[in-house]
Amino acid sequence: MNPAPTHPPKPPNPPHKVDNLRGIWWILLSVLGSSAMAVAVRDISTQIDSRTIVFLRSAISSGAILLALILFARLRAQLRFSQPMRHLIRGSLIAASTHFGFHAIAKLPMATVTVLFFLAPIWATLLAILIHKERVGPRRIVAITVGFAGAMVILRPGFGSFEPAMLAALASSFLFALALNMSRGLAQVDGATSAYFSSVIITALVSLPFAWPVLALPADMRGSIALSIVVVAGALRGYADIEAYRHGEAGLLAPITYLRLVLIATAAYFMYQEVPDKFTIIGALIVISATLYIALREARLKRLSGRSAPP
Repeated sequence: MNPAPTHPPKPPNPPHKVDNLRGIWWILLSVLGSSAMAVAVRDISTQIDSRTIVFLRSAISSGAILLALILFARLRAQLRFSQPMRHLIRGSLIAASTHFGFHAIAKLPMATVTVLFFLAPIWATLLAILIHKERVGPRRIVAITVGFAGAMVILRPGFGSFEPAMLAALASSFLFALALNMSRGLAQVDGATSAYFSSVIITALVSLPFAWPVLALPADMRGSIALSIVVVAGALRGYADIEAYRHGEAGLLAPITYLRLVLIATAAYFMYQEVPDKFTIIGALIVISATLYIALREARLKRLSGRSAPP
């Protein structure tokens, strides 16, 4: 008798087909979440250290997720950690990126720090060349160079306007891009829930020794509300980012993310009377143009059949 034919088991989290409409909705939620979180971080940073904000946000989020896992078996069934080392590396990089990012938000004008965060796609393209040996042609090399030139317009090193916290913003965008490059496809393999869960747990563990010497709670109701917004909006942004890029094309989603600059700059104007200077505006236009070109160029290349020529 011939044995019955066997079929390979279906992966727990099969790759999603492209669904740009769903991706757009998720990226809009990400924009709202990240904007609200940034404003709330700035507000609560007048009461507690940024290291404490990172720890409290990740610890509270971790507790909420653990409770949800206990209560809902369906959620537990979604957890999968097929590549634990990649989860660990990704979570550690995100933890460091968050610490640098929150420190920059607390110290810099909000429009300035938001623009510097937009360097992440440029870092990601550069890292893809170095880590994944991707072939990159002259046009994207020019876009990378132009993007960094825009950053130099904002930083203006040696002209008296440079702030050390600007380096923290650059480090945050670089580490976030490195996390994306070193965990390509992780959400596709293990699912968005697993990717988000591992990142917040690892961030909490990494942050505890740094936050311990300055650990404190908000001093009043306003601080407690701001911390709550940081936790909820941060969770929304983290999960929405994963889902957006899991469903939608990066070239389509990238322009929508620049709404963050409009929302954050508007909030900073009304709440803190911050007005971006001309160098920040010029640098923002340069950085956004470069990152937008890279995203659109990448999307076009993916649509082309056969990639015989370097981009």
